[in-house]
Order: sequence, then C-alpha cells, then structure tokens
Amino acid sequence: MSRTIALGADHAGVNYKQQIAELLEQQGDTVLDFGTNSTESTDYPDHAAAAANAVASGQADCAILVCGSGIGVSIVANKVAGIRAANCLTAEMAQLARQHNDANILTIGERLVDWGTAKQIVEAFLSTAASDNPRHRSRVEKIHTLTGC
Repeated sequence: MSRTIALGADHAGVNYKQQIAELLEQQGDTVLDFGTNSTESTDYPDHAAAAANAVASGQADCAILVCGSGIGVSIVANKVAGIRAANCLTAEMAQLARQHNDANILTIGERLVDWGTAKQIVEAFLSTAASDNPRHRSRVEKIHTLTGC
C-alpha cells in the first residue's frame, strides 16, 4: 500500500528527517519533503505549516515532523484545521495516538529520542489504524467542533 507522506523539519531535526525519508522510500512510499535540508538555523513554523497544509488539503495522507523536541512543530501543525498532531516519545504513544486520536501527523524530537526509538515510533505510527470504536470516533469529531481554544 503506497502512501504519500509529507515530511518537515528544522535544523535540529534534519538528520532524522533524512533518515525517515530513506526508510519511507525503501518501503515504496512517496515522500513530499518540505525541508529543511541543512543544519543551518531555520524557522520550524515554515516547514511544519507547509507539511500540515499538505495533509489538510489531501495532498498527503499523513505527515512526520521533526525538530529538537517535537513540541514546536506539533504546536504549529495543530493550528491547521483538520490536523491532529501527536508528539510521541515511544512507539506505544504513537500507536495510541493513531488508535484513539486518529492522529494524522507524528512529531518527534531528535534531541529527545535515539534513532532506534525514533524508527520504532515511525513504524508504529504508520502501521496502526485508527479505531472504528464509536467512543473514539465521537471524541475525534468533538475535537473539530472546538473553537477559540
């Protein structure tokens, strides 16, 4: 099953972004790379917003964003209507983000998790389906009715 996955990172996440791109391409996925491609300082909102908009518009099936902590890119992505970004530190968090919250963007902190763990997080996120349980579905729908938060 080929997917289109948007990637974005700032200078503190560029190394993992490049490794994730290689992993995805080896699996046959299409990668939309929204940068950066350098360790030179850059503004994470630019890259995170571009990738989140690709998901929101349907250009990408999901996105993976990386910065130093994963927090900044998560905050930015969640500002885009229709996005449910989850910053995950473990594979279990990624699995639960997909199952219970139907997260459509994964964020990772390159400074907080080692590459082996980051790879497990990506694999868990991409291999887990959202739950069809009405309890979970109604909560996800409720998220999108919130305004002014």
